[in-house]
Amino acid sequence: MTSGAAEGTDADVGGNGQTGVATVASLLREPGLPPAESRILLSHVLGWTRTQLITRDREPLAPETVAVYRALHKRRVAGEPIAYLTGTREFFGLTLTVSPSVLIPRPETELLVELALARIESRRAPRVLDLGTGSGAIALAIAHSRADAQVTAVDRSTDALDVARQNARQLGLETRVEFLESDWYAALPADGARCAPFDIIVSNPPYIVSGDEHLSQGDLRFEPVDALTDHADGLAALRVIVAGAPSRLLPDSWLLCEHGYHQAADVRALCTAVGFADVVSERDLAGIERTTGGRRI
Repeated sequence: MTSGAAEGTDADVGGNGQTGVATVASLLREPGLPPAESRILLSHVLGWTRTQLITRDREPLAPETVAVYRALHKRRVAGEPIAYLTGTREFFGLTLTVSPSVLIPRPETELLVELALARIESRRAPRVLDLGTGSGAIALAIAHSRADAQVTAVDRSTDALDVARQNARQLGLETRVEFLESDWYAALPADGARCAPFDIIVSNPPYIVSGDEHLSQGDLRFEPVDALTDHADGLAALRVIVAGAPSRLLPDSWLLCEHGYHQAADVRALCTAVGFADVVSERDLAGIERTTGGRRI
C-alpha cells in the first residue's frame, strides 16, 4: 500500500479542496521553529494579523509567497534574530526599524527610559543626551513621551545613525531629535558654558567583556560586535561616559547608564569617584541590577 503525503507538506488539503498547495496551517506544521515564531514570520510575509492567520489558515498561498517564507524560516533555524528577519522591533510602545547595523532593542532597556523620564518629570523643555544611540530607541522613546524635550543622540556609526534617522522620520520625530556622528562626547563642546548643559545623560554602551562566551551565542552572533563589547574589560566605554558627564550636566541633573548583570558595583564606584551624589543601581524585572546613575551636585 502506498502511504499518503506526510503531515505538514504542501500536499495538505486546502480549504477549497485542492491538494499540493501550501496553506498557513500546513506551513505552521513544518518542523524547525516554535509555532509562535512561525506565526511572526508568516504575519510579516503575508501582511496579515494574527486573527487573519487563524481565520484564513486554509487558503492556498502563492508559490512565491511560500518561497519567501521558507527562506526566512531557514535563516531563523540557522539562528538569525527574528527582528532582523522582519526588520522591526517593538520598544516602549514604538515600532522601530532595525538592521544588522544596530543592536536589537531589548525590554530591559525600557527601564533606562522609565528612570530618565522620572528624573526629568518636573523640568520644562529638558535637554537630553543619548550616547551610543544605535537604532535611536532610547532617544526616540524619550522624545515621544516628552513633547517638550530637546534630545541629542550620538553614535560613531554612520550606518546606525541612518537607521536612527529613518526611525525618527517614521515616528514623526525628525525635528525633535538631533543626531550627531560622534565617538561619545568628541563632537560636543567640552566647556559646559558653550554648549548649554544637559538635564540628563543616558547611555546603553557596549559593556560585554572581550572574549565573553555570550558573544558567540544566540542573537548576539548576528549583532554588531562593536555595539556589544568594548574589546576590553567591559568598563572602558562606561569610564569615558562617566568621566565626561559632570562638565556636561546642569547641577542636580542625572547620568544613567545601562550595564551588565555583574557590573553595578563597578559603575557605582566610577560615579562616586567623579563626585556624583545619590549614586544608585536599579533592578530590572528579572531582579538584576541593570541601570546605575548619579546626580551632579
